[in-house]
Amino acid sequence: MQTQHISVMPEEVVHFLQPAPGRCYIDGTLGGGGHTALLLDYCAPDGRVLGIDADALALARVRERLAPAIEQGRLLLAHGNFAEMEQLVDVAGLHRIDGILLDLGFSSDQMDDPLRGFSFSADGPLDMRMDRTAERSAADIINTASEQELADIFWRYGEETRSRPLARRIVQARVKGPITRTAQLAALATAGVRYKAGAIHPATRMFQALRIAVNQELAGLEAVLPQMLHLLQRWGQVAGSEQDGHAGRMVIISFHSLEDRIVKEFMRREATDCLCPPRVPICVCGHKAQLRLLTRRPASPSQQEIDRNPRARSAHLRAAEIVAVVL
Repeated sequence: MQTQHISVMPEEVVHFLQPAPGRCYIDGTLGGGGHTALLLDYCAPDGRVLGIDADALALARVRERLAPAIEQGRLLLAHGNFAEMEQLVDVAGLHRIDGILLDLGFSSDQMDDPLRGFSFSADGPLDMRMDRTAERSAADIINTASEQELADIFWRYGEETRSRPLARRIVQARVKGPITRTAQLAALATAGVRYKAGAIHPATRMFQALRIAVNQELAGLEAVLPQMLHLLQRWGQVAGSEQDGHAGRMVIISFHSLEDRIVKEFMRREATDCLCPPRVPICVCGHKAQLRLLTRRPASPSQQEIDRNPRARSAHLRAAEIVAVVL
C-alpha cells in the first residue's frame, strides 16, 4: 500500500519564498506536486508555476491532479533534470522568475513503489533511476563497477564506514550470479550485523549512495545553483528588482549533509563581496555579493511536522534573495 505524499515544510517554504499574486515561480523538483499546488494558490489568480521533474510518472500524476491549472495556462510542466533549468525555462517561454524552489527529497510515490527500487523495505528490481530513460541503473553499477569503485561510491555518497567490506562482499556475491533485486542487496548489507529496532538500517547509507550515483544528484545540484542565480537576476535586469519592492528568492530543502554542504557553500560564497585569501591585502578578485542570506543556519521542521511526517526529520531549508544584478 502506498503512502500519500506529504510536502515537507510547507509553512517555511511560503515564509521564505513569499509567493504573491501575479508572480512566476519554478518548482525544480515537482515530485507529488504538493509544493507546486501551494505556489499556485498563493500566486493566483494570474501567477504561473513551472514544474520540472525527471520522473515521467511524477509528471503524469501531477498532470491529472492539477489539470485545471494546466488548462488555465498557469501551470507548465517540463520533463527533464533540474540541472538543465535555464534551457527548460527558455523552452517554456518564461521571461519573469520571482522565486525558485528545490526540494531534494523523494516523494512517497517514488519511495513506496517497489518497482522503482529506491527502497529496501519491499523487494523490487534494483533500478533507482529517476528518469527511466537513463541508461545506467543501480543494478548496472552493482554488477559492473570494480570493488574499489563501489567502495568509493558508498563512502563518498553515503559516508558508509563499512564501504570496503560491503564492496568486497558484493563482488564476491555477484560471481555466483547478477544482483538484480533490492532484497538481495539489502541482505548483503545486513549480513552479520546486529541493529536495534528504531536504529538506522544497515542498508540505508548504501542505498542512499547508490541512488545519488545513479542519478548524479550532487553534480546536478552543483550545476543548477548558478543557473538559479542567473534566472532570478534575469528578471531583475528586465524590470529591476526594486521596481515592485520584490527581490527574487531561492529556497532549497536538503536531506543529507552532502547536499546541504553544497548549498551552504554556494550561498555563502555568493553572499560575500570578496573571495580573495586573507593574506591578500587588497581585493583582486572583483567578486561582489549577489545574494543576501535569509537563513544563517538552516531552518528545520517543527516537532509537530515530524510527528505528522517522520520523513521530514532530516530536512534542512536554506533561503536567499537577490541583492545585486550583473549587467
